[in-house]
Amino acid sequence: MRNADLVARDLKSVWHPCTQMKDHESLPLIPIKRGEGVWLEDFEGNRYIDAVSSWWVNLFGHANPRINSAIQEQIGQLEHVILAGFSHEPVVNLSERLIEVTPKGLNKCFYADNGSSAIEAALKMSYHYWKNHDKPGKKNFVNLSNSYHGETLGALALGDVALYKDTYQPLLMEVLTAPSPDAFNKEAGETDEAYALRQFEAMDKLLAEKHDEICAVVVEPLIQCAGGMRMHHPIYHTKLREACDRYGVHLIADEIAVGFGRTGTLFACEQSGITPDFMCLSKGLTAGYLPLSVVLTTDNVYNAFYDDYETLRAFLHSHSYTGNPIGCAVALATLDIFRDENVIANNRQLSRCMAESVAHLADHPNVGDIRQHGMTLAIEMVKDKASKTPFPWQERRGIKVYKHSLTRQALLRPLGNVLYFMPPYVITEEQIRHLAQVATEGIEIAVKD
Repeated sequence: MRNADLVARDLKSVWHPCTQMKDHESLPLIPIKRGEGVWLEDFEGNRYIDAVSSWWVNLFGHANPRINSAIQEQIGQLEHVILAGFSHEPVVNLSERLIEVTPKGLNKCFYADNGSSAIEAALKMSYHYWKNHDKPGKKNFVNLSNSYHGETLGALALGDVALYKDTYQPLLMEVLTAPSPDAFNKEAGETDEAYALRQFEAMDKLLAEKHDEICAVVVEPLIQCAGGMRMHHPIYHTKLREACDRYGVHLIADEIAVGFGRTGTLFACEQSGITPDFMCLSKGLTAGYLPLSVVLTTDNVYNAFYDDYETLRAFLHSHSYTGNPIGCAVALATLDIFRDENVIANNRQLSRCMAESVAHLADHPNVGDIRQHGMTLAIEMVKDKASKTPFPWQERRGIKVYKHSLTRQALLRPLGNVLYFMPPYVITEEQIRHLAQVATEGIEIAVKD
């Protein structure tokens, strides 16, 4: 089969996500036949380094032999079973392992299908917890400006990226928004930490004034991924944990994209030294293989629902594929790789290589910022460096980098005018340097008038 054959069939029948389909009248649609390691290969043998981990999910490469083996073994035993009234070994093993590796105190696991579903479950759990404690007036949630937590209606309401949210605003619940600690906006000479502490003052004021009506604060620790990979200092979440305790408000940590080593530690919350009341995980949980998500929470939250059936205090929330055994087997294989292959330590060297490979761009007149947490690095193109004035979004400069990358064996899908590397952890230093060269070339093409 030729690429063009599958593309023609695709465009007649498939509606692609996060895509203006008319773009494909001029923007190439790339049909992938197979993957191996960091590489994706189309039907004509062209190869692309998957620098974005296929939307941030792939940790250990495509067609990973160890994960493939885990799937094959589990399929031969049990493909799925209802998790209401029944259980199975993979879900028990996975729950025990997640409790072991996540911050201390997260002792119960509730499973769903994807990241948005995990956020929705956490929102409902938080509200229901307060209702069970005779505080039904606590029904509002707090987010951060420029945040993103998914695209189902509850999760979308918790976001603050206009591109995704504005169209559906009439359908969404109202939330309270505190200013982000995003270090891109700090003053000249101000440290990331000082800026985060300054921004926290508004959050503290909001909680002090309205805690009686607030269920929870929802945050994506360290990196606002869909918000242009904007980054902040971990001190913000240390202070936020203290304030949530002080005012009697839950803290929901959305680690769907930033968990499993993306920020330099297994979980981003570790860098703030905190345990949230709810931690939402997905994406890297199954290393890019299968949809699975989990909400980890505390005994305190769990016990608020534990009662006689007649009280109607139970959390009556479900998904058909909750705790799917094959997904759980993949997640266990993922955790085994972290345990056995010294992944976090190896990533530190890869992270240094990423930083060094793009350091030359720091003085580029159209690079407003280079930022990094662990295995996530972002380069923001701007019209004016001194003022950090952005290019008009309508000019779509980032797409020019994307188009160039496809001619140079790389998949660099931008977020607006932000280029980023979030590769599988099996990438080599040579491949990282290649991505940096491709990004450099792409920026030169993109910023031309």
